[in-house]
Amino acid sequence: MDGSLLLQLTLNGLIVGALYGVVAMSFVLIYKASQVVNFAQGEFLLVGAWVCWWLLTEWQLPFWAGFLVTLAFMTLFGVILQVVVLRPLIGEPVISVIMATIGLGIFFQALMKWIFGVFAKPFPPIFPVERVNLLGLEIQSVYLLSLGISVLIMLGFAWFFTASKHGLAMRATAFDQQVAQSLGVSVPKVFAMSWAISAVVSAVAGVVVGVVNGVSSSLSFYGIKVFPAVILGGLDSVVGAVLGGLIVGVLENWAQYLDANWLNWGNMVGVAPFYALILILLIKPYGLFGTKNIERV
Repeated sequence: MDGSLLLQLTLNGLIVGALYGVVAMSFVLIYKASQVVNFAQGEFLLVGAWVCWWLLTEWQLPFWAGFLVTLAFMTLFGVILQVVVLRPLIGEPVISVIMATIGLGIFFQALMKWIFGVFAKPFPPIFPVERVNLLGLEIQSVYLLSLGISVLIMLGFAWFFTASKHGLAMRATAFDQQVAQSLGVSVPKVFAMSWAISAVVSAVAGVVVGVVNGVSSSLSFYGIKVFPAVILGGLDSVVGAVLGGLIVGVLENWAQYLDANWLNWGNMVGVAPFYALILILLIKPYGLFGTKNIERV
């Protein structure tokens, strides 16, 4: 492997990994606010991608308009889902809420197949140029869009949690729900806001992946694909989610090259992140930046 090829693989991995990091942040956002792992996160990508595809193909909207309408829809979608389905489960055992998210994932997976079918459908052409040359490296235009959006979302998260009133309320709720409520924070509103933001961010990732690979039920697999990134960084760390996503993206690209040229195992792309997950957890059980929970008996 020469230096230019290694650089190309690493750059592609970082670009894809930034998108993984965005989806991982959605996991972390819900977990920090409500201590619940949302196993329907992949279906959020799927719903957002199908809605945007439908607006572009059936309503013939330009991409920017369809994209903005999709984000508005997913905001409402996240709020309604939390209020109607998950809010009645507040106070119930965490496993009950987790099982509810698994049920939601199965439901939306089946619903999207029923409405749109099971075959992949491509997005209409968005960019006049499919690839651009950047410093001698060939990069797909949609990957540059993905990188730009991912960086904007990460900066937005940083500002939201450090400078905005709602972000500070969410941090307080994540630290201690009872204390936050005693200080006047509306915990149910924080929960609804976290699910809305998570749905919007996931939809952005779903649209980007759909533009690259087409929209199909396989998009929901990204929820499981990104889970190693969440655990790698630490389940309650936003910074860890970003770093975990970058690590997984680079590992996938390296593993794909090694498998295609030398190993010929045929499944290294799918399992390499989980190998890294096991190795890191053996050294740091709470992930790279996860909070250590020490209980004394």
